[in-house]
Amino acid sequence: QVHLVESGGGLVQVGGSLRLSCGVSGRTFSDLAMAWFRQAPGKEREFVGAITHNGGSTWLEGSVSGRFAISRDNAKNTVYLQMNSLRPEDTAVYYCAAALVFSLGNYRNDALYDYWGQGTQVTVSS
Repeated sequence: QVHLVESGGGLVQVGGSLRLSCGVSGRTFSDLAMAWFRQAPGKEREFVGAITHNGGSTWLEGSVSGRFAISRDNAKNTVYLQMNSLRPEDTAVYYCAAALVFSLGNYRNDALYDYWGQGTQVTVSS
């Protein structure tokens, strides 16, 4: 059974930084494409970023591009989301997700992902 466990969330002031981590077990990590999604109160879950199984390609949603970065360490079975210049609108529960089969045309679709973590809360105060 595959387990994804996020960590690193918390309360931060506007302009601050956080680094989220997601540890994966139960599956060969380097076989998995990984992604981050987020869900704010009263809103639908939305795509944040994705990274291919070997880290060779990454994608970020437009509103976080230039502020966030997604990376992975296959030796540590961990994917990261570095978040800089945080804004109040970044407040959400952040989820990591893993896909067994990755689609270049569909990586923003949460239905692509087979496994999900429990989420970690990020709150940005103004």
